Amino acid sequence: MSAHATTEIDLRSYDVPFSDAHDFAQMVLPLRGKLTLDINGHGALLHPLRAAFIAPGLVHTQFSSEANASLILDFDLAAVPPETAGLLARRPFAPVSAATAKLIDFMGMLQAQGAASATVLANWTPLLLESLTSQPVRPVSRLQAALTQVEAAPGQPWNTDSMAQLACLSVSRLHRVFREELDTTPQAWLNAMRLRHVCRLLAESSLPIAQLATQAGFADQSALTHAMRRTLDTTPLAYRRQYQTKIR
Repeated sequence: MSAHATTEIDLRSYDVPFSDAHDFAQMVLPLRGKLTLDINGHGALLHPLRAAFIAPGLVHTQFSSEANASLILDFDLAAVPPETAGLLARRPFAPVSAATAKLIDFMGMLQAQGAASATVLANWTPLLLESLTSQPVRPVSRLQAALTQVEAAPGQPWNTDSMAQLACLSVSRLHRVFREELDTTPQAWLNAMRLRHVCRLLAESSLPIAQLATQAGFADQSALTHAMRRTLDTTPLAYRRQYQTKIR
């Protein structure tokens, strides 16, 4: 894999010694068991309470004699704030706090479910790296992490108050961060996210439209139809027929 601006994640386990080097940065985030990791001649035992950062170009070897599983996060170090990148480099073997462990477990669950999309990763990664380096979490990172959880459960009864609580921001601060970072409002983002979600389900499944509507957070099929007419000038049934005709 070459250097990239996007972020990729994988779930791996290790047994026999395996050495590698690459031109992108990597985090090894253990979920279960233990493994030994040597980075450029410096080794440590990794487990769910200790993660590792591998800088681009460094030779590293990992192995284990017991069952293990780790999230492997590949990312472009140039896209990380310099302060964060410096802290990672100074402490490649980092302790995992209880809060960071919850972030890792959450992404492990999404990865196992096949729901760790590029958007989810883009929202989750900054908060993870700031948490691992014990930096004060920026409002935008709190927002991104909150949006990741909202996108993972669009059918929940989200509103501005619950989104603000999830992001550990006041409602007024939530509105300001949304406007500054996404140029929209919390409710407009939520509506658009739910519409994208249901459109994907309409295109990829044959489940009843009423069921898809509630799964995506709409009150019922009529509410979904109204939203699609207003935003896309179509209906759920017409959208499904049009898309599925195109891919045959």
